[in-house]
Amino acid sequence: MNLSLIAPEICVLATAVVIILADLFFQRKSFLAIISLVGLAVACSFTIHLWGGNAQTTFANMLVVDKFALFFKLLFPITAALVILASIDYVSRFSSFQGEYYALVLLSTLGMMLISSATDLISIFASLELISISLYALVGFLKDAKSAEASLKYLLLGAIASAILLYGMAFIFGFTGKTQLGDIANSIRNMSLRGASAAPGLMLGLILLIVGLGFKIAAFPFQMWVPDVYEGAPTPITAYLSVASKAAGFAIILRIFYSTFGFPTWLSQDWGMIFAVLAAIGMTAGNIVAIPQTNIKRMLAYSSIAQAGYLILGIAAMGFSPMMNHLGQSSLLFFLAGYAVTNLGAFIAVIAISNKVGSDRISDFDGMGKRAPLLALALTLCLISLTGIPPTAGFMAKFYIFSAAVQHDLLWLVIIAVLNSVVSAYYYLRVVKVMWLNEPKFEGNVPSSPALRTALVISCLGVILLGVLPNYVMKLAEMAAKMFAF
Repeated sequence: MNLSLIAPEICVLATAVVIILADLFFQRKSFLAIISLVGLAVACSFTIHLWGGNAQTTFANMLVVDKFALFFKLLFPITAALVILASIDYVSRFSSFQGEYYALVLLSTLGMMLISSATDLISIFASLELISISLYALVGFLKDAKSAEASLKYLLLGAIASAILLYGMAFIFGFTGKTQLGDIANSIRNMSLRGASAAPGLMLGLILLIVGLGFKIAAFPFQMWVPDVYEGAPTPITAYLSVASKAAGFAIILRIFYSTFGFPTWLSQDWGMIFAVLAAIGMTAGNIVAIPQTNIKRMLAYSSIAQAGYLILGIAAMGFSPMMNHLGQSSLLFFLAGYAVTNLGAFIAVIAISNKVGSDRISDFDGMGKRAPLLALALTLCLISLTGIPPTAGFMAKFYIFSAAVQHDLLWLVIIAVLNSVVSAYYYLRVVKVMWLNEPKFEGNVPSSPALRTALVISCLGVILLGVLPNYVMKLAEMAAKMFAF
């Protein structure tokens, strides 16, 4: 067992333990965020060090360290660091539980890093539950009626989704007799199956996997938890859920469906078509229901359902692509990176504005361009990126993922996606209109802490750089997409 291969995870776990102990023995809590950020920075440095090596497995082939896993082991700590920076002011609402808050963020990040490396049904499920349990607690941290309701709803529906996922894994195990993804893939190849009718147990297991993982990525019609949870959770955790949790779900979907069920061709095309239908319905439903929303967190919640539909388009393209064609995977990875900085930037700006006006209602953002022009400008940039207007990360992300779909004969799905992007412009730009054209209801500036401004600047720079200079991240995504190992 080579522990150096999981040095980033060990670093994050050690940081969480240090925070819990420091919270017990020291009265001053402000340094807990600093410890968290240092730990995440060290974890990123270990990940960068591992990037140049070859793919290797550890823990009896239950985890693999390849460039695909390392891509996410950079994305998740960076996302967590931005959330922690944005939380430094917000944690005053639960000042007695700051240690638990930061530790749970780190433990959920640990689970996400592990799931990107998981190559066994057992390690996948254990990592997924570590993420889920941490997030259940974080959603209820405000301890008010909305937060408690959101946490309970997330817990109950999440437990059902986990049970369905486990049931699907049981079918896969029963059909193949294996839990390791590579062994499952070899078993399916050696069975000489001719179609779905020859393997009903396998198809049922696949459908149950899609349902269970669809809940984790907030895909329609498994998204019923999203609006209430996003509205009731602390806003930094809402941002974290919308980005990191979704990325973790897509990471394991990519790993499972490409490396395990990518062959035979009829099988990959079957699940590819399932994902194509889910993408079409999800992006349409999410955008239509987002239009009448008056609460910006609920609007962004339905927006995230639509964005999940765009991301699932990449999964569908992957199902219809030849085994050696990685365009669908690499475009999806780039989309995840662009969506991360964009959505984090939007939520960080919402945190600053909502803290001042004491409301998440869109109508209370009236005239924010006059009261806090830089915050309004940052939120405008992020909303433009979510719409997919150049020169932003969102435009390039959609360009790459739409191109992948067109190349794999999914033009009909791209047409639906483009029309949905036009629809989404209505509710995104409505917020922009409210901020810049309406008169402010209240006078005075909107103050924000240096930490929050730093997180917002980093996010906005990411939105611009990924839009103007996408090649560097796209090359990393292409390298990661070619490194599926089992």
